[in-house]
Amino acid sequence: MPRAGLTPQSVTEAGAALIDEIGFENLSMGLVAERLGVKTPALYKHVASQADLAHRIAVLAMAEFADAIRDAIQGRAGGDALAAGAQAMRTYVQEHPGRYAAGNAARPTGPDDPLVPALERVVGSWAAMLRGYHLDSVQEIHALRMLRSAVHGFSTLEAAGGFQIDASVDDSFTWMISFLDRGLRATTSSGTLAR
Repeated sequence: MPRAGLTPQSVTEAGAALIDEIGFENLSMGLVAERLGVKTPALYKHVASQADLAHRIAVLAMAEFADAIRDAIQGRAGGDALAAGAQAMRTYVQEHPGRYAAGNAARPTGPDDPLVPALERVVGSWAAMLRGYHLDSVQEIHALRMLRSAVHGFSTLEAAGGFQIDASVDDSFTWMISFLDRGLRATTSSGTLAR
């Protein structure tokens, strides 16, 4: 009989909190069980396997991540939305490095996988952030990939302690976002984009 109070959601949340502390690569059912004060076999009444737990954490992470960006850009457009959304991503990576890594590692298992709508919400939040630039559909795909690459790279390097030069990391982030904003505005004002 499952322990009172344990549910798939509570096990997932405990695993997510744990990997934010110890890293996604260190996730283990034993450590999650220890955190919850149960024996490891008790977890298998709520999640099928460690892979299942990791996937559930990824779904949770991508839903939270989409909400963070959506909330940050609400009522903003153009450069303001870009800066707010990018900062929301940076903050999420800093505060939840384990679950962010889980979200990036996961792949949908099929069309009914709950990861699919979570990922669609992330893309939708990013697309909303770009709406003020009036990009066409091809430009939007390129812009989404560019922004994800730039902000993901910056944020994960920062979270890993990768910036050692004695200069303000905040200033570098602001400079990067301003640079991206100018590029996006120049692209849409000229109506061209290298293909």
